[in-house]
Amino acid sequence: MQNPFTTTFSKAPEYTYITTHKTDEILENFSYESPSESVYKITGVRGSGKTVILAKVEEELRSEWNKEKGWIVLDLNPTRDMLGQIAAMLHKEGFGKSDTKNRSVSVSATVRGTGGGVGYASEKEDIFFDMGVEVESMIQQAQEKGKKILIGIDEVSKTSEMIKFASEYGRWLRANYPVYLVCTGLYGNIQEVSNVKNLTFFRRATTIKTEPLNTVRMSEMYKNKLNIEGSEAREMAKCTKGYAYAFQKLGALYFKKRNTETLEDLIPALKAELFAYSYEKVWEEMTETDRFLVSIITEKNEYKREEVLRRMGERAGNYSMYRDRLIKRGILEARQAYISLALPFFADYVKEYC
Repeated sequence: MQNPFTTTFSKAPEYTYITTHKTDEILENFSYESPSESVYKITGVRGSGKTVILAKVEEELRSEWNKEKGWIVLDLNPTRDMLGQIAAMLHKEGFGKSDTKNRSVSVSATVRGTGGGVGYASEKEDIFFDMGVEVESMIQQAQEKGKKILIGIDEVSKTSEMIKFASEYGRWLRANYPVYLVCTGLYGNIQEVSNVKNLTFFRRATTIKTEPLNTVRMSEMYKNKLNIEGSEAREMAKCTKGYAYAFQKLGALYFKKRNTETLEDLIPALKAELFAYSYEKVWEEMTETDRFLVSIITEKNEYKREEVLRRMGERAGNYSMYRDRLIKRGILEARQAYISLALPFFADYVKEYC
C-alpha cells in the first residue's frame, strides 16, 4: 500500500491535506465578481505549509467551474524573466498581437522549461518594443473578454526580476486590470521586497501567516490513514505541535514502521529528520539576536515575560522587538504574558547542535 503522507518540500499532499481557514479566506475573496483584495503575501517558517496554501488556491481557480467564470492561472518561476513568462503564457491562452505578418511571438526552450526565454521576431527592426507594454496589451485583451488572471509566485525574494515584475504589477493595479497576485516567502524575504522604494502596494498588501494545523483534524487524519486508536492518534498530533512538515514526516515514519516500532521509538527518527532537513536551515537564517533569545528559553515549555527579561540582562530593553520578529517568523508563539517555541523539538536542536 502506498504511503499517504508526503514529506517533499513544496509538494501539496494529495491524500493527507488538511485545510486551513487561510486558504478559505483567499478563495472566498476571489469568488466575488470584484474581489476586494488583489494581493496576498503568505509567510511563515520553512515547512509550515506556505506552498500548500498557494497550490490549493491555484488548483481551485484552475477548476472547470472557475475556468467558466473566466479565471486564468499563471504560475511563475521567480528565478527567471517573469514578464517574459507572463507573455508566453498569455500568448498560449490566445492573447497577443493579431498581426503576425510583421511580428510573431516565438516561445523558446526556456519558456517550455528547458532554459531560454521569450523571443520576438519581426521583418524589420522595432527599436520601440517593450516587454511591459506588450504584456499590458495582452492583459487588456483578457479584460475585454471578461477574464481574471491569478499570478502565483512561490518563494519570492528581493531579486532584480521580482522588482521589475512588481513595478509593472503596480501599474496594472492602478489601471484597475483584473490581475491578482498570491505569493509566498519567508518573513525576512517578504520584508525586503516590501521595503523596496515605489512598491507601496506590496508593503500594504494583505499578509497571511501560516498557522499550526488543527489538532482534531490531524488526529482524525492519523486515525483514518494509519488505522490506529484515537488516543494514539491524538498523542501523535500533540507531538507535532501543528507543524505541517512534522505532521507529514511522523505519519510517513509510522506508516513504514508501525508493525515493528512504537510512537516512542519513532521520536528519535522524527527529530533527526526535522533537525537535518528543516531546523538547520531555520537556524542559519536567524539573526544573532534571534538566536540569543531562542537560546535562553530552551529549558521549559514556556516562559513568563518577567523571567525572560531577567535572562536577557542588558538586552532586556529590546525584548518586544525580538519577540515580535520571532513570532512573525513562525518560531515563537505567545499566550498572554508567556512565550514558547512554536516548532516541535526545536529546543532540543538548539541545545544539542547550536
